[in-house]
Formats: sequence, C-alpha cells, structure tokens
Amino acid sequence: MAPRVTLTFDNGPSRVTAQVLDVLGARGLQATFFLVGERLRQRGSRALAERAAREGHRIGNHSLSHATPLGVNDDPIEAEREIDGMQALLGDLVPGERFFRPFGGGGKIDRNLLGRHAVEHLQRGRYTCVLWSSVPRDWEDPEGWPDVCLADLEARPWSVVVLHDLPTGAMARLPAFLDALDARGIEVVHELPEDCVPIRFGRPTASFPSFPFAS
Repeated sequence: MAPRVTLTFDNGPSRVTAQVLDVLGARGLQATFFLVGERLRQRGSRALAERAAREGHRIGNHSLSHATPLGVNDDPIEAEREIDGMQALLGDLVPGERFFRPFGGGGKIDRNLLGRHAVEHLQRGRYTCVLWSSVPRDWEDPEGWPDVCLADLEARPWSVVVLHDLPTGAMARLPAFLDALDARGIEVVHELPEDCVPIRFGRPTASFPSFPFAS
C-alpha cells in the first residue's frame, strides 16, 4: 500500500486560509481545519470557515482561546469553557461528528496536553479527539518545513501532519510540498488513522492507552 498522509491546519482562520483553500481546491484535496475561537470571531473569518466547509473540508474545534493546555489547567470549568464554548461558536459549521484537537504547546504530546477533567468532558460530550504524528514546525521554518516533513513521513505508513494557515509565509511552500508528495507516490487522504484518534464519539479507541494523558 502506498504511504498516506492526512493534512490538518491549525490556529486559523486567517487571511492565509483562502490561499490554502485555493491550493487544495486546484488539486482536489481535502483537509481538516482546526479553528480557534478568538480567530473565528475576527471580521471575515466566519466566511472563510463557511467556504472551507462548503468545499468539503472537515471543520474541527481547537479550543476557544488556545491559551493554556488543558493538562496544565486541569479545571472542569475551564475544560467546559474551552471545548463547549468553541463548539457553540462553530455552530452549524459542524453538522455531524464533533472533532476536537487539544492545544499542544509546540506540538508535544505529553501529560500537559489533556487533564483528567478534559478527557472526561470529551467522553461525556461524545467528542472525537484528533492528535497528530508529524509537526514540521512550519511557523519556525517557513522555507524549510517541507523538507522536514517529507523526511518525517518516511518513518510511518500513514501520518497526520499539522500545518498552520497563518500569515508566517510558510503556506507559500504548500504547492511545492504537495507536488513533492505526488512525486513520491504519497497519497493524501481525508480519513484519520486510529493511532491519532484516542477518543471517537466519546469512546476510548484501541490507541487510547498509549497516550500519556490516559494514565
């Protein structure tokens, strides 16, 4: 089977989101956009999110404020505010399965990612929690991230990549990255591998015990 990659974009929407949608649309590719509430409230942002949903992209919840990882501030009220508050803001942008991606503090998957109260809240609310396996840190290296990511993708048969549709200049390299995937026979898919989905519809999956917040 050919290697596969699932594309995700965090921390938008921003003015760069339109550029990303143009690039994906020209290639007939779909991705998941994990939105932050503070950005979604900005002028013009909802129209970008509506366009993404209309064009078949998955819209996910990346917290209301993106301020403090929910394992650092393990408070039930904070978990409810950050998760449910953002979901209410998304509204009809998410008509079905509710996808949540926690704020990882630089892409780290550790005990700071989710606290006990946040995990319990995701389970009670029947959320699907989506993590990742490749973080090329495009915000730090706007020019070189494609090479970093391509090397990382060789380590596994199916990767979930985290990119950022933010005005860092990094998304100018997105077309070249997608061309490189095609040249290497790496298939871009919309599905999510179970090893990056520890909770689905509120239920722990087989991968749940492997994550540090599960213990």
